[in-house]
Amino acid sequence: MTDVTVVRADNPGPMTLDGTRSYVLRAPGSASCVVVDPGPDVEGHLATLAGAGPVEVVLVTHRHADHTAGSARLHELTGAPVRAADPAHCHGGEPLRGGERIDAAGLRLDVLATPGHTADSVSFVVTGPDDVPVVLTGDTVLGRGTTVIAEPDGSLRDYLASLDVLERAGDGRVGLPGHGPALDDLGEAVRAYRAHRLERLDQVRAALAGLGRDPSTDDDLADAVVAQVYADVDPSVRRAARQSVVAQLAYLADAPA
Repeated sequence: MTDVTVVRADNPGPMTLDGTRSYVLRAPGSASCVVVDPGPDVEGHLATLAGAGPVEVVLVTHRHADHTAGSARLHELTGAPVRAADPAHCHGGEPLRGGERIDAAGLRLDVLATPGHTADSVSFVVTGPDDVPVVLTGDTVLGRGTTVIAEPDGSLRDYLASLDVLERAGDGRVGLPGHGPALDDLGEAVRAYRAHRLERLDQVRAALAGLGRDPSTDDDLADAVVAQVYADVDPSVRRAARQSVVAQLAYLADAPA
């Protein structure tokens, strides 16, 4: 099976859970490796990744700094190209394209465009020789908790479509998220995520009906909905909840009558 090593960054917090997970991947017996998500710009963390063996390529799931801040330094340490969907986070490598296949370290890595958390979010289906694939999901599906639809480019409509993509790719397969523990069955986790999102949408609709207002993304309405729908969330993640409400209101505003 694919050799997967998790190198967890020491950056725990409300949004990063127990820390960002960088992945070192290789086929059994391969001297070289692939790194997915360099993580924060922490020298010890990056030195561990660089020391895992010759790095053929570094792949990035999305633009957030807890996944990308160490990219330039890891490129310096290893010489390996860093590839991301957003050209701003590429270093010596071409932007990733949805549907692309990458062959490295004895592995096949298929790039899935999975926007929604951010516009540039991608996932990777990783297959070794005669192996059952595993799916790296970045922040699109986490090991525990739920994912924020992040401003300014997150989209709930895109996110729900990306869940469909990941359900097909991950049914009965292990999911490896950017934060939190591995998921034994990614398809099952995706179905739970979808049910949660649809339940939240129903709660937002009910809040709007109670407020007597139409969907909108104006500040006052978003704050009023957060107060009703997310009243029980910890203050440390209230800003993230608000971002998701803005995305929910935009989704409802664009929904067919």
